[in-house]
This record gives sequence, structure tokens and C-alpha cells, in this order.
Amino acid sequence: MASDYYRVPDWETRLQTLSHGVGLVVAGVVLSLVAATIGITLFQGLGLTFETTADLAPLPYATLNAIQFLGYYAASLLYLRWRDYPDLFRVALPSLRDLALVVAGFVALYALAYALTVVFSALGIESATNSVVDQGREDPVRFLYLIPVTFLFVAPAEEILFRGVIQGMFRRAYGVVPAVVFASAIFGLGHWLALLGSDTGKVRYVVVAAMLGLVLGALYELTENILVPILVHAVWNSASFVSNYVDATGAIWVVDLLP
Repeated sequence: MASDYYRVPDWETRLQTLSHGVGLVVAGVVLSLVAATIGITLFQGLGLTFETTADLAPLPYATLNAIQFLGYYAASLLYLRWRDYPDLFRVALPSLRDLALVVAGFVALYALAYALTVVFSALGIESATNSVVDQGREDPVRFLYLIPVTFLFVAPAEEILFRGVIQGMFRRAYGVVPAVVFASAIFGLGHWLALLGSDTGKVRYVVVAAMLGLVLGALYELTENILVPILVHAVWNSASFVSNYVDATGAIWVVDLLP
């Protein structure tokens, strides 16, 4: 019930929050797979023939990626309805301060990603590759189609789930700092299934994604507006797509981090 939101947290509430946070990620992944399966079935019904999604042309490929993230939206909305937490996260038109923090957040993400890349490279640990990037390199135009998808589907779906719902739950049960840390850790682990490469490389990617999640989580707490981390996340992913497109078509600048 809504009144539960205002109770003083006890150990049962905290344990429940932890289990619900993990369960939400699992539910998001499962519902995304269901949505993707439905999308594939619809494409086949329309006469598209393909063995794997990597065989799709750019537009249906991007459309399928968008459909897949409906699973994250569904997991968040179903949970909010089930628990009756209408005010668990906040959304508003960005103020000038919010927009300034969007710019600052992007710069912070870039600086942190660069520093982590230097550290891991010095340790000789190569990064795994996100499957979206790997498939995009086979047909670089896909990267351009994925930019509107990341603004409308990927970034909002992930931020609402991880920052809005999960971080909101952890804040209620544990406080602000543990909420940002826990939600970021789960956010990082949530990328594991989308990675290609060695287990060591996957661990590096997960750690980097979790660290970048700390920046997104902090931005949300500073602004109390879910649109701020959504915008930073979307711009970051889009910069990655553009750099990968440029790299695949002849230049050398490439960023392979998609939190």
C-alpha cells in the first residue's frame, strides 16, 4: 500500500528491498526476451527472413532493439502498480540547473571512463564488447538508427528501472549513499548477458558500467529529476554510436562503453 512507503525501514524491509531489486532486473531481462521474441515473430509474419537478428537491415534491427526495451518499461510499471508507489521517482521539465548538470554529467562520465580505461589498460585487461556494438560494426549504418532508439527507449527504460525504481527503493530502505552504490552495482551486473569476450573482459565492462552508474545515480539525487540521468545516458550512448560509426567508416576515434 502507499502507506508502506512512509514506514521506518526495518530489517525485513531492507531484505525485501534487496530481493526486489534483484528480482526487478531478472524480470526486466525476461520481459525483454519475451518482447524480442514477439518482435521477431511479427517480423517473420511480415515476410522478413533472417537466421539471427544480426542479419536484419538497419531499420528493423533498430526497431527490434526498441521493442526489446519495452520489457524494462513493463517491469518498472508493473512493479510500481503492484507496490502502489506512485511517487517513488520524480520527473519534471529540466531547469537551467538541470541542463547544466547534464553537461557536467557527460563530462564526468567521459573523464571517469577515460581514467578507468587507462587503469585497466595498464593492468593488461582488455574490455569485453557490447553485442550491440559488435553487430553494429557489421553494418555501421545501424549505429545511426540506434541513436533515436537510445533516446526514446534504451536510456529512459534503463534509468527508470535502475535509478527511478531500484535506487528509489534502496533510498527508502537504506539511505541515499547505499542506494546509489547498490543500484549502480546491479546496473553494472545487468549488462553481463549483453557482453561478448572473456570473463575477465566482461568483469572489466561491468565494473566500468557500475562506476558510470554512480555518476548517473548521483545526478539523479542532486536533481531529483529522472530526466537528467536519462539525458546524460542517452547522449553518452549516442556519442558511442557516432564514434563507432566514424571508426567503422574510416576514422580512429571510438568509445566502446554503453552504460
